[in-house]
Amino acid sequence: MNSGNIILIISGLITLIACKEEIVPEAYKPTNKHKAYIFSLEELNLDKTALGSEWIKSSEEALLSPVWIETPFEEAFYLEPSQAEALSYRFSVKRGQKLMINVYSYGADSVILFMDLFRIVNDSLKQWNHVASSDDEDNKLAFEARENSDYIVRLQPELLRGGKYSITIRKVPTLIFPVTGKDSRAIGSFYGDPREGGKRNHHGVDIFANRYTPIIAPTKGYIRFVGERNLGGNVIWLNDVQRGQNLYFAHLQEQLVEENTWVEAGDTIGTVGNTGNARSTPTHLHFGIYSRGPQDPLFFIKETNLEADSISVNQELIGLFARSMNDQLFIPNISPAFKQGSFPDTIKTHQVFKIIGGFRNYYKVQLPNQQITYLLNRFVESISSPIDEQVIRNETASLLNEPSSSGVSKETIREGEQITVLGHFSDFWWVQTSNGSLGWLPKYRVTQ
Repeated sequence: MNSGNIILIISGLITLIACKEEIVPEAYKPTNKHKAYIFSLEELNLDKTALGSEWIKSSEEALLSPVWIETPFEEAFYLEPSQAEALSYRFSVKRGQKLMINVYSYGADSVILFMDLFRIVNDSLKQWNHVASSDDEDNKLAFEARENSDYIVRLQPELLRGGKYSITIRKVPTLIFPVTGKDSRAIGSFYGDPREGGKRNHHGVDIFANRYTPIIAPTKGYIRFVGERNLGGNVIWLNDVQRGQNLYFAHLQEQLVEENTWVEAGDTIGTVGNTGNARSTPTHLHFGIYSRGPQDPLFFIKETNLEADSISVNQELIGLFARSMNDQLFIPNISPAFKQGSFPDTIKTHQVFKIIGGFRNYYKVQLPNQQITYLLNRFVESISSPIDEQVIRNETASLLNEPSSSGVSKETIREGEQITVLGHFSDFWWVQTSNGSLGWLPKYRVTQ
């Protein structure tokens, strides 16, 4: 072997060894922004700090304790920047409906708010699939449900950020109603209704209208068949390419499109009639949807109430402490929008809480023991005015950061010092000292 060949062989071996040394594991690719943020915390070891670990824990716990709502829904809410907070809402969505969620920030536009949507699996709050996230540009999320299920939307700002927000959640049909001038009130027969004495079921909805009423394309699609069938009479099949399904129009009086052509949403494709086996019935459109078999088309076209009830509470109080005006025996489900949750039995007069949101004429409040509930606005007042003036007795007292014997002392108050009482919780007063400090004092530390 000549020297040239030896050099080539050695060179090749060096190249091979170098290539092996340069092989690195594939870079981690997070599936959504929230996971990417957690990965960045781990890379900087911030996940091991108290605040970082609490942020991750809060994101997980939020999925276990969502507020169960009905749509359309609108709520203002507050997330404390100094705390690692997350919140979530649970609601039902039908196949064929499009979910529209919009969050508005009252603070800086640069604050990152993670908005993630999860589908609950097998009706279990311990199993869910991540299905969508908000856009990078704004806090908006749009999602078309492909099956009937309950969903959870989770909201969480980045670390040390937060503030005041409002959220609207609504559902709209994914398709335009196919008969001009009509809505779901014109549907006279529904999916699954018996036919021929129970020998078969109805695989669509019947929309009743006068003869020659225009039928329109519910979405952009491809006309794949125009012709005549025994049962359907004059029929049209439209391929909804976007959703991978076929739309079926039967009993038409006129067919006004040709096969192998594209139509836009809203284009007229035919008119209402009663051809086929509908000759003995009033004129109507039989409308069906097929995707691996027949599907119920109702929620694809049924209109929904788009406007949520407006927020009528004083939103200036959101994020601040307040108190109850009188004793309230709290009844679960006092608001029809909230189906379940943990509620106190009674809220006493002048009991202190933090207002963390507003819905319709309800304040969303968090008690000092972290319990969250909703109170009618007429039972809530500001703590700006005192309810009493008292003095420290017998010995010095510690002003605590929470109404608990394990609370951390914020400062020491001398015997005989006068304090302003603003409210209470359990066996503690919420007070303001002569130098303006706010905190909790055991009731037995002050004169009665």
